[in-house]
Amino acid sequence: MDPSLWWTVAAIAGLLLLSAFFSGSETALTAASRASLHKLADDGSKGAAIALRLTDDSERLIGGILLGNNLVNILAASLATNAFMALFGESGVAYATLVMTVLVLVFAEVAPKTYAITYPEKAALRVAPLIAIIVRLFAPLVALVRVVVRLSLRLFGVRAAADARILTAHEEIRGAIDLHHSEGGVEKDDRDRLLAALDLRHREVEEVMRHRRNIETISADAPADEIVAFCLSSPHTRIPIWRDEPENIVGVLHAKDLLRAVDASVRAHGDLEKGLAHLDIDEIAMEPWFVPDTTPLEDQMREFLRRRSHFALVVDEYGALQGLITLEDILEEIVGEITDEHDIAVEGAERGEDGSLTVDGWMTIRDVNRLCDWRLPDEEATTIAGLVIHEAQSIPTVGQVFVFHGFRFEILERKRHQITRLKLKPLQR
Repeated sequence: MDPSLWWTVAAIAGLLLLSAFFSGSETALTAASRASLHKLADDGSKGAAIALRLTDDSERLIGGILLGNNLVNILAASLATNAFMALFGESGVAYATLVMTVLVLVFAEVAPKTYAITYPEKAALRVAPLIAIIVRLFAPLVALVRVVVRLSLRLFGVRAAADARILTAHEEIRGAIDLHHSEGGVEKDDRDRLLAALDLRHREVEEVMRHRRNIETISADAPADEIVAFCLSSPHTRIPIWRDEPENIVGVLHAKDLLRAVDASVRAHGDLEKGLAHLDIDEIAMEPWFVPDTTPLEDQMREFLRRRSHFALVVDEYGALQGLITLEDILEEIVGEITDEHDIAVEGAERGEDGSLTVDGWMTIRDVNRLCDWRLPDEEATTIAGLVIHEAQSIPTVGQVFVFHGFRFEILERKRHQITRLKLKPLQR
């Protein structure tokens, strides 16, 4: 056999190795988690830092790798065609096509990409330094290709941006959490907490506030002993006080401030009755803090932390009192219900053996979704009762049944114009 043929075979083998390197590098650098690469780079890995720089301009990276991969594949195919034609004549073209297809598919595509997908970060760290050199060498050609591609796409009305991203960072994180949960890597409770933290920027104060009808308040003009008794009987630390009408909040009374004031007044006057009589509630009460009901929860939480305050009253665009919100209310949206020894337990949901769920009308759609892993929409309403009223376009009566969003809603109880109890059941598909 002609010695030059052996050199051709060796060259083809070398080109296939280069093709495998390019194919594996492309998969490794695109599949590697940027979060993992950031962590490795912070720990001092130079390969991770190079990989991050490469993936910052993904179009340039892919262009350089594809250019190198196509060059070696075409050159290998050309050499193989010449070699087989020398051995078998004109039929060598068919043999070369068949053999090179198998070799490229198995050894230059599937095998290296399978390895890169299995160990993306490990492979990315190894190939990043060499790929960085290749991308730099091919940069002029890649830039020319990018210009040609953009001009070609413009002919079809498509404008491509190098830094365009389909998903935002939050959407990518959300997608990753959902994916790992579906694969069993993230528990439901952990998924709910992580997604809830991401959702704070998209949710407003009015969605989690305590409605004004459920707020415990007392008149600032009430006798001091009555105010003290009211505060002692309440499970809450902060009590709004009003004057003239319940919605005219003039201050917020903190139980600790009240206790200190009572103690000081009793000591000064030597008698509990006299001490209470000289108690000035207006001086003890804190100035109320009012916030708009459209404030995003993320902004409200930051403001709570900045002001070192845990309590705010919520008003609408007309300044009318709508409710109140605390830092605990926001935290509960992330970690779930937080209770202590003074909280009053309220059962808002009861599961049925037939897969149904009986809930109070005030229970939020979000809480029901988290409890049962359902997907009821919460764009148009906050509570289950609100969702039914929105869909029915009326206030239903007891016994009425509605079917929408894949669920059956039965009205169990109604108090005046308020739906107080419902039964939900997912429809069988």
